[in-house]
Amino acid sequence: MTEDLLPALAARAAAAAHARDPACPCTAATLVHREDTTVVRHAAAVAKAHPAETDTAELAVRTAVAARLPGILLPPLTPSPAELHGRPVTYWPYGTPVDPDDPDAAPWEEAGVLLARLHRTPLPEAVPPMRGPEKAARAVALLGDLAPRHPAAAPVLDAWAGLPPWARGEAPAPGPVRLCHGDFHLGQLIRDRAPGGPWLLIDVDDLGAGPPVWDLARPAAWYAVGMLDPDAWHLFLTAYRAAGGPAVPPDGDPWPVLDVPARALTAQTAARTVTKAAAAGRPLDEVEEWLVDACARMRSVPAAAPAD
Repeated sequence: MTEDLLPALAARAAAAAHARDPACPCTAATLVHREDTTVVRHAAAVAKAHPAETDTAELAVRTAVAARLPGILLPPLTPSPAELHGRPVTYWPYGTPVDPDDPDAAPWEEAGVLLARLHRTPLPEAVPPMRGPEKAARAVALLGDLAPRHPAAAPVLDAWAGLPPWARGEAPAPGPVRLCHGDFHLGQLIRDRAPGGPWLLIDVDDLGAGPPVWDLARPAAWYAVGMLDPDAWHLFLTAYRAAGGPAVPPDGDPWPVLDVPARALTAQTAARTVTKAAAAGRPLDEVEEWLVDACARMRSVPAAAPAD
């Protein structure tokens, strides 16, 4: 089925591109091809096949939200998902992603502003829950199922077990519920193809109602473990606050709010890397060791108490 999906999805992307531009240059590429997700590009159009178990009704709501927020989220080319080989498919304009080889040009300020604007958007009616905590719990559970005896598994599983229930997706989060991206990182940004075009958030798979601090948690975690330059972190946080982002207080120490979600994202990322390393039969690399070491330190450093 996976072999049949790729050419069929490429044909769908070509049709979407030709509908936009009959003089299409017909450049094509496979951007992602995994068992659960396939993304192909044809000139100015992108087609994405979502996992077969995706709730199509929820995906339709998420896609509709993106269509209503064109200055924040990339609007889809079609209003609702299609179906192909038993998989929901969505169609999007192609944009320029963040260059991973030019970290100094990473749009941290723009990202902070976009997230603040998203979090300040009135919560759309019938929007599903944000899926961030659910995905984190799934990643940790997979580690426990597939590689529980790996030497790095214990500190990751212990760090996760030490989190409050809401951070593990087992209880409602404290504080107000907002419209959240659910899986923010720099790979979730594209720039309009026009020169100097705006940056926009992409990938609505996890979009929904939840604690907005979750969208700041991955950059916060990277900063805490030394994977994100402090200047980049401060640019991001300052821009978010200046744009009225509600996830953290407008000034002062943000860490009482950020600490628990940052720990959750650290455990999630570490769980994924250890599971993949175990499956490949390879040792952890330096960055993966940092993540596991950070998990080990969590149990010896009490989590920050949330601000009243």
